[in-house]
Amino acid sequence: MFKILPCRKFLGSKEVYEKAKIILISFPLDHTVTFRSGTRFAPSAIRDASYSLEEYSFLTERNILDIPFYDWGELELPLGDLSTSLKLIEDVSETIIGDSKFPAIIGGEHLITYPVIKALKKKYDNLVVFDLDAHFDLRNSYYGIKYSHATVMRRVAEVIGVENLFQFGIRSGTKEEKDFSAGSNLHTLSSKSFEEALLKSCGRPIYLTVDIDVLDPAFAPGVGTPEPGGPSSREILDALSFLQNGNIIGFDLVEVCPPYDPSTTTSILGAKLIIEILFLMDKKP
Repeated sequence: MFKILPCRKFLGSKEVYEKAKIILISFPLDHTVTFRSGTRFAPSAIRDASYSLEEYSFLTERNILDIPFYDWGELELPLGDLSTSLKLIEDVSETIIGDSKFPAIIGGEHLITYPVIKALKKKYDNLVVFDLDAHFDLRNSYYGIKYSHATVMRRVAEVIGVENLFQFGIRSGTKEEKDFSAGSNLHTLSSKSFEEALLKSCGRPIYLTVDIDVLDPAFAPGVGTPEPGGPSSREILDALSFLQNGNIIGFDLVEVCPPYDPSTTTSILGAKLIIEILFLMDKKP
C-alpha cells in the first residue's frame, strides 16, 4: 500500500481530491541518475517556486485558480529500492486513472515515466507519448542496467510501440539509439514540429513528458545531465502553445536538480511549464 506525504501545495491547488479533474502528485525517484544526482529534491523546490509566479497567464489569458486540479502531495518511496518504487508509482497512477482523473506529475528522474505509461496503457490502448528531451534515452541497457533514466524511453516504446513515441529536441545519443528510433518520429522542438506530430497522432490520447534538460543549460542549468545547444525558455513556451488542440491526458516534468540550481532558475521554469501545461489539459472533459 502506498503512502502520500503532505507537503506545501502547488500554486492554485483546490482543497479536496474528489472535486478535482487533474491530480498533481510528485514522485521523488532519484535512483539511477548517472552524472549529477539530486532530483528527489525537485518537487519541494518547484512547489516553492510556483509562488514566485503570478496566477494569471499572459500566454493563455487564464487564471490558475480556475483550473480544477488538486495537489495530492508526494509519494513516499523507499530510497535504494528501485523495483518497489516503480511498483508504487504504477499503483498510485492506476488509482488516479481509476478515479477518472488525469495525472500531472512532478519528478524525480525520468524513469518515473515508465510505470506511469504502464498504468495509462491499461485504459488508453491507443496512447501516444510526446517526449521533450535532449537525450534519446533509448538504450536497451545502460552499464548493464535495464531500468534507468538512460533507458526509460526504450521501456516506454516496448509498452506503446516505438511508432507511437514522438521525440522532440533530441541532440544527444548513440547511433544505435537513432537506428532504433528509425528517425520516423524524431522532431526539432518547434511549433511546426508539434503541428506535424498532432496531425500524425490524429486526436489520440497524448501523454506529455518533459525532461527539463531539453532546454539549453543557459536557461535550465539545474539538471542532472546538461546538454548544450538546446532551445530557450521562450521557444519551449511558444512551442507548447501549439498543443492546445492536442488530447493531453497526462504529463510529467522531470530531471530538475536543485543542488545544481543555486539561483532557482530551473525550478521557477519548471513551475512555469507545469502551469502552462495544466491550462492545456483543462479543456478536456
